[in-house]
Amino acid sequence: MIRDVLLALIPVILLIGLGAILKQREFLRADFWPQAERLGYYILLPCLFFSSLAMADLDGMPVAGLALSLVLSTIAVAGVVICCRPLMKIDGPAFTSVFQGSVRFNNYVGVTLAAGLFGAEGIALAAICNAAIVPTVNILCVLVFARFGAARLTAAGVLRQLVSNPLVLSSFAGIAFQMLGLRILPGIEPAMRALGAASLPLGLLCVGAALNFGTARAWVGPVASSSAFKFLMMPATTLLFAQAVGLEGPALTTALLFQVLPTASSAYILARQLGGDAPLMAGITATQTILAMAAIPLMIVGASAMAVL
Repeated sequence: MIRDVLLALIPVILLIGLGAILKQREFLRADFWPQAERLGYYILLPCLFFSSLAMADLDGMPVAGLALSLVLSTIAVAGVVICCRPLMKIDGPAFTSVFQGSVRFNNYVGVTLAAGLFGAEGIALAAICNAAIVPTVNILCVLVFARFGAARLTAAGVLRQLVSNPLVLSSFAGIAFQMLGLRILPGIEPAMRALGAASLPLGLLCVGAALNFGTARAWVGPVASSSAFKFLMMPATTLLFAQAVGLEGPALTTALLFQVLPTASSAYILARQLGGDAPLMAGITATQTILAMAAIPLMIVGASAMAVL
């Protein structure tokens, strides 16, 4: 299992490293990366989510148990982070970045690793994970921005952010297609799958380009706090809920995998748009991306030692 994880991580590491080199060497114009992130966030990744959910073969998969354990663990950790806010001694915008770093996850890395570990089954399990926690995380983050961000949102603003989020919309649309037994038109399905597949390498290149270690060093306390919530509390809480609902095998592995992923570079975009601390968010993203290279294999080792996988 550990060998499979490390082999699945190799292309992730290589693509992230390539993105960092391309950005450092200025091989592409600086304005390429924001546009690439925008393309991935609004077009490519929604196509991946929608097609994966709409066309996934979920027969025999523990959909309810997997979704329940992920949603409950995410809400529980989010509640703890909010309760710990007075102890952090940071302002509201900085707290939004710590919160995002604690609960938001990198879909690109998660889908890539799940597919590398379990093939088609992994993609289907990843689709369930995305359907469960993409809406949950985005709703929680928008609410936290509304309360603690510099640009305080009204109730109408919060609702507008929720109903216009492309990841939430594509996830719910894919779930609706799956539940209603609908199918994507034959001529459209291959195009959507191709666009979705393009989101993985492009997204990882953007993650590498977004790395900023200078910023990470300037925010040691908040970066450490968000990383502790992400890499320690989140998988531990998920394991408790997963055991309670009887998850095992690939479903349990995928649940733990998704809950120990580093935060996504899209968190930086959200921080800029909704009044968060964008430099701190970049530091958290950079640090967690590197820490995940050790955290993910260690999580698998720990779970295997407890004989739960």
